[in-house]
Amino acid sequence: MPLLVQIGAAPVLAQSLNPALVTEAERSGFTHTGRYAEVASLNAAFAAAYPDAVRAFTFGTTAEGRPLHALAVSRSGALTPEAARERGLPVILIQGGIHAGEIDGKDAGYLALRQLLEGEAAAGALEKQVVLFVPVYNADGHERFGRWNRPNQRGPVESGVRATAQNYNLNRDYVKADAPETRALLGLINTWDPIIYTDLHVTNGAQFEHDVAIQLEPLTAGDATLAGLGLSLRDALIARQTRHGALPLPFYPTLARRDDPTSGFVNTVYSPRYSTGYSVLRNRFSILLETHSWKEYPVRVNITRNFIVDLVEETAAHGKAWLREAHAADERAVRLAGQPVVLDWKATDQARLIDFRGYAYTLTPSAVTGGLLVRYDETQPQIWRVPLRDQMQPSITARLPRGGYVVQPAYADAVAALLDLHGVTYRRLDRPAPTAALETFRAQTVTLAPVPNEGRQRAEVTGEWKPEVRDLPVGSLFVPSAQSGARLVAALFEPAGPDSLLSWGQFNGALQSGAYLEPYVAEDIALEQLRDPAVAAEFARRLAREPEFARDPRARIEFFARRHSSWDPDTRLYPVFRSSAVF
Repeated sequence: MPLLVQIGAAPVLAQSLNPALVTEAERSGFTHTGRYAEVASLNAAFAAAYPDAVRAFTFGTTAEGRPLHALAVSRSGALTPEAARERGLPVILIQGGIHAGEIDGKDAGYLALRQLLEGEAAAGALEKQVVLFVPVYNADGHERFGRWNRPNQRGPVESGVRATAQNYNLNRDYVKADAPETRALLGLINTWDPIIYTDLHVTNGAQFEHDVAIQLEPLTAGDATLAGLGLSLRDALIARQTRHGALPLPFYPTLARRDDPTSGFVNTVYSPRYSTGYSVLRNRFSILLETHSWKEYPVRVNITRNFIVDLVEETAAHGKAWLREAHAADERAVRLAGQPVVLDWKATDQARLIDFRGYAYTLTPSAVTGGLLVRYDETQPQIWRVPLRDQMQPSITARLPRGGYVVQPAYADAVAALLDLHGVTYRRLDRPAPTAALETFRAQTVTLAPVPNEGRQRAEVTGEWKPEVRDLPVGSLFVPSAQSGARLVAALFEPAGPDSLLSWGQFNGALQSGAYLEPYVAEDIALEQLRDPAVAAEFARRLAREPEFARDPRARIEFFARRHSSWDPDTRLYPVFRSSAVF
């Protein structure tokens, strides 16, 4: 008999199953999850049991040397990326364990795939697509196994942790790609080009009745036609979850003010450091699935299993149409050269009241924090009438140059390696380009973050692009705007972008001054320059109108140093230029 999948009840294990295909989660009644060694054995067992429909492979290695395992599953006979492309089949990527304590996706994925392969769910759907399954993306974090790694999560008894062995949060690494796991995954994406990238998570946050959130892009960001298809897909998945008996949400339920249920919720369009914000810049769909951490593990696994089967069924029905439109979006993106693109979004102040299924709660003084502590009573469901701010507007925009971006030779190798990971087209100049008409960006102010963030010291800069004629030497890197990843190119190179390479500290060395004047030397130079009435007037004006300048001795010295012949005109020059021409 097939497995019974019901909200609120543990699945019932069929007696006739091949024991090699059964997870530790199932054997334990969904109180436990298996260690990472189980992934290798299960993948091998699936490939052996279904040799015509499953291929097990690895696609990279973690920082601690663990192989990253994946399955390609299809009843079409296409188990390689080349075969999938040749047959025009949509590929969907389903990923578990990016935060290895949130491990629902691993156990739900094996359960769903086994039922799909046995024809117990979505019969015939695997003939129309390829499913890539990565059971555990953060394998090193998975093996930092223990109890209470997620104190606000109900099961399994033991699980992994959020970060990798190098303390990276992989769901903040998609653009800068510092982690070996990220680089391996981007290679998998480049090879297979999945039409949908699904990232399976478990929430943090308040306690309430809603048990799953489904957030999909493009809805707001990215290609407008794909956004229309994305809305239809999201609504279909929400409707399916509702029919299963779940209480789904179309947004991640983050309270506007932490621990204050009356504050309501604010929607988010994720930037490309996140999986949900990254794929949209490549004209593909991304889905963030978040089961609710306070629901018991078997409930969460069932919800995730249902979602996977639902997505496979939707892909069987619509995947080829999505694929055609995604390729058309690639062509439309080529024409974005010279056009404005959105780099970041924010919710407007406009709110609408929604009925949200929460629990009764109290606010009491905390002996620990000195503030108020919220406590929920799960025995008393309560409708919260709260505001939701889900109207989004661009917060940062930039105009793509008509030609593209030019990276100076000293930085070309490092940038080229990143562009290869992201599938971005570029070429190196094999001959100089004298007197090129460019736009350059010099940072007027540079503020470095006081503490590291994901292994980087982030930089916040102010400045503006200005026309300048420069000689471009051999070895400069030219990145054309006219390519399918045009939005991703802008996200990488526009300084104002929240996840630009500049903001992630990729070019911090270029933002510092390599020369300086000793104060006693600067004093004489300044006194000499102050004989010029114009300089004296400007200095007096800044002292009077800019208190920070007046209080900063180094800023005062720099005022005069910039006017001295020893000053390097390329100080704080961003080593990436805009070009209207194509090289």
